[in-house]
Amino acid sequence: MDSATYTTDTSVEAFEVQLECFRRMAPQERIERMSSWSTQLKKMAMEAIRRRHPEFDEQQVQLKYIELAYGLEIAQGYRTWLTERAGERAQ
Repeated sequence: MDSATYTTDTSVEAFEVQLECFRRMAPQERIERMSSWSTQLKKMAMEAIRRRHPEFDEQQVQLKYIELAYGLEIAQGYRTWLTERAGERAQ
């Protein structure tokens, strides 16, 4: 078994069953399942940020998520865009 695809919190037998279930899914079902899991993981990450930084407002939570998920440069670019957008609305 490829160690890059195996997790230590799942037995080899359970992992093989999971793989077989994925193989039996139609491509659209796999896409839907992965999309759902991705959404769940994002929600969990955002909740973890809120717990760790109760002083953050929702925008700060989103910016921290972007920083952690996509990197500081993207987060700074988004922050700049938000600032410019807020300036345009104020005019």
